[in-house]
Amino acid sequence: MKIIVTGGAGFIGSCCLRKLNREGVNDILVVDSLGKDDKWRNLNGKEFQDYIEKETFLSLVREDKLDKKTDAVIHLGACSDTTETDAGYLAENNYAYSRELARWALQNKVLFLYASSAATYGDGRLGYNDADETSLKLRPLNMYGFSKHLFDLWLIRNGLSDKVTGFKFFNVFGPNEYHKGDMRSMVYKGLEQVKQEGEISLFQSYRPDYKDGEQKRDFIYVKDAVNIIYYFLTHPGKKGIYNVGSGKARSWNDLAHAIFSALDKTPRIRYIDMPARLQGQYQYFTEAEIEKLRKAGYQDPFFELEEAVKDYIGILEKDRYW
Repeated sequence: MKIIVTGGAGFIGSCCLRKLNREGVNDILVVDSLGKDDKWRNLNGKEFQDYIEKETFLSLVREDKLDKKTDAVIHLGACSDTTETDAGYLAENNYAYSRELARWALQNKVLFLYASSAATYGDGRLGYNDADETSLKLRPLNMYGFSKHLFDLWLIRNGLSDKVTGFKFFNVFGPNEYHKGDMRSMVYKGLEQVKQEGEISLFQSYRPDYKDGEQKRDFIYVKDAVNIIYYFLTHPGKKGIYNVGSGKARSWNDLAHAIFSALDKTPRIRYIDMPARLQGQYQYFTEAEIEKLRKAGYQDPFFELEEAVKDYIGILEKDRYW
């Protein structure tokens, strides 16, 4: 099997590479922008045939010079910074890039799988149903979510959503996210806080219906996320845009307690002000509806939050690269 993985040195991308390798797949072209940080370390120990920088790769796409014997493109490359304020950059990087690559894949009958986001659901007032008719009505709260939403809309409005496979990732956490700065999960940041300060800081609630720390998210371990990607890669007849979440919302307090439990420490939580720039775009509740995923045949159980946090912290304590 010959595969292209964009964003292959990133968080989910590098974990996807590990999953592919463990399944015996190594004829892989990795695409990314390594830059000047330590993201390259995510490729250490992975098996793949070649690496290409994103701009070079885009030139090959536009000139139709990619290997047409490619079996699948797993498109995970994107700007994942939910606080990015350059809307033009996000539209170019997350929408236009995806559109060009999807066109190439569809024209050449190459399986196309890509990353969308739960950020497309906005404030959740329409729920978290991954049906196309729901997606057409969504109003994301930030530019990142909007850039992802644009591509979902392009596929749906052009009758292409049943010819590709999309993943609306909820709050994915796990190894190989260390390079993401402020976008690292609360598990990673919480572990650092406990070690440095003996406590974990969570945002206060600004809504009377949620107590401090009781805002809820659908946390999903990256090991589950890449298992889902692999399922659809190996079941090419299953198409559509799917939620990738556990289907169970848990509070930030639950997450903090899971971190303290994994470290065998007494919980100490401090509630801090939320930056003003985030208050208008903050999601207080997310929970993936996963009936569509189950109907597509994916039946594996998900890690429980406490189990996943313990596993992840074990990896971080031993070697942060996975």
